[in-house]
Amino acid sequence: MIPGLKAVVFDWAGTMIDFGSRAPVVALCKVFAAHGVPISEEEARADMGRAKRDHIAAILAAPRVAAAWRDAHGSLADEAAIDALFAGIAPLMREAADECALLVPGAAEVAARLRAAGVQIGSCTGYSRDMMAGILPAAAAQGYAPDLVVCAGETAEGRPSPLMLWKNLVELGAWPASACVKVDDAAVGIAEGRAAGVWTVGVAASGNGVGLTAEALAALDPTDRRARIDAARADLLAAGAHVVIDTVADLPDALRRLAIG
Repeated sequence: MIPGLKAVVFDWAGTMIDFGSRAPVVALCKVFAAHGVPISEEEARADMGRAKRDHIAAILAAPRVAAAWRDAHGSLADEAAIDALFAGIAPLMREAADECALLVPGAAEVAARLRAAGVQIGSCTGYSRDMMAGILPAAAAQGYAPDLVVCAGETAEGRPSPLMLWKNLVELGAWPASACVKVDDAAVGIAEGRAAGVWTVGVAASGNGVGLTAEALAALDPTDRRARIDAARADLLAAGAHVVIDTVADLPDALRRLAIG
């Protein structure tokens, strides 16, 4: 398909599954509410793509949330608070992720085309391995089973460090990095790709930046829909994406534009 392309490493939620990246938002809002500190969807999305414990810590560090936690609990959140929220989010994430495990249209077909061309398929996620327990078989049943899955907590650091991506390349034996691609809907995932030295493709319409299901996005006024996608596109470009597409279904054209090989 693309001469010289060795591997494509995909993000999961908002990129290959869960159009709009809804599952983490649902789980985060529920767990914070259960601890007496409701958060908005915008606050839940601000640090999307990080490992979930790091994501929770970042939310707690936001000034409004930090103040709300102090008011509710009598002190600022500490490591014990982060641990408690993280422990509480795991079952909520599994539940929400299972409900949002539908593949983004075109995801399975694009992966199949790459594999048929001899390109290896890697993946990494801010979800822990146990949070992926229901997602992996659900995705496989829909036709998508990457060659490798690297989850949060399986490297010394998560995004934006390149370690999860490098683990993919090492385990797949894919090199040089300049012959590999990272596809992600979140700015932190694009930063991961740039730090790893690979090509980066941002996904705007299906991802965290827009944050709507496919049905909700389609129902918008066309001008509003395009404005939201364009804003997400600008954020991904600002994060360093080499190319930004609407959904993973557009990846073949992006790879041609990158002219790898």
